[in-house]
Amino acid sequence: MSQITALALFSGGLDSILACRVVAAQGVRVVAIKFVTPFFDYELLASREAYQEEVFKKYGIEVLLEDLSPGYLDLLHNPQHGFGKNFNPCIDCKILMLRRAREMMAPLGASFLVTGEVLGQRPMSQRRHTLRVIERDSGADRLLLRPLSAKFLPETEAEAKGWIDREKLLDMSGRGRSRQIALARELGIVDFPSPAGGCILADPILSRRIARIYQGDFIIRPEEITVADICLLLVGRQFLLPGGGWLILGRNEQENARVLTMAQGDDALLFMPVRPGPTAILRRPQAMVGPVWQEALQLAAALVVRFGRKIQEGPPEGEVQIAVGKERQILTVAPLDGAVFQAWALE
Repeated sequence: MSQITALALFSGGLDSILACRVVAAQGVRVVAIKFVTPFFDYELLASREAYQEEVFKKYGIEVLLEDLSPGYLDLLHNPQHGFGKNFNPCIDCKILMLRRAREMMAPLGASFLVTGEVLGQRPMSQRRHTLRVIERDSGADRLLLRPLSAKFLPETEAEAKGWIDREKLLDMSGRGRSRQIALARELGIVDFPSPAGGCILADPILSRRIARIYQGDFIIRPEEITVADICLLLVGRQFLLPGGGWLILGRNEQENARVLTMAQGDDALLFMPVRPGPTAILRRPQAMVGPVWQEALQLAAALVVRFGRKIQEGPPEGEVQIAVGKERQILTVAPLDGAVFQAWALE
């Protein structure tokens, strides 16, 4: 008989690690799927192989990365089961992941699905009723095994067909982690992440920025949202200038490097060539013409100088280079007073 394969949703947290190992301990091949979006773990796509090697070295788990971004951006327009405390559609998020995992089962030769969900651990998405809604609406009825809480839940197909011994599954519940930590030690897992949530949509500040786009309170219309816009929205200092300009300033050297790589061909890129300071993007300048465009450039340059390094006993003004495509210009501007631009900050 050929080895049975299970496809596991893998967050990288302790529960998902343990779920994979508990199932693998019964002789099942486990392939883990790490879904990413601009709201969680998107940076892993730039180091896919390194991440896969790290997970296998630490936990003995084979993991694949899958970009869920397009479907996720669509989901946020109107999640069927609503949002959590902030802009986090936790129930619909899990449903979307499981639907995509179901589509991946046949190509990967998988017979059932696995998650690390623990009954009662999360108030929105891991109540008994909600767990049932997730498996029903994702089409994962009886396909989905939750090994950490399986003894509290109905039998799945994997158990009924003898692929998994139910007696070797667990009965974890609630928000405590002592049993998970004890099991990790028993399995020799000592290096695992803390339980802090990693989804930006649950962040009270950043989620408000994202919600503004979807609610139509931004210079980008909801139907125009792209992955690149979301990624940029999560970096640096953000301002909405009078006249409609969207300005992003790096706050340190690392963010300056990120901003530089995120500029698109029709963006205006600003920096001070002779003084340390922020690299900035004025997004989508083609929407502004004539005096509005020139005013936006002046304000953007003044903010670059405002957040740049001051020169002791030197002039307050600074030179800012502006690049739009192949066009270049230099503006010498004074720093903008804080009382002027505070209302423009995107919170």
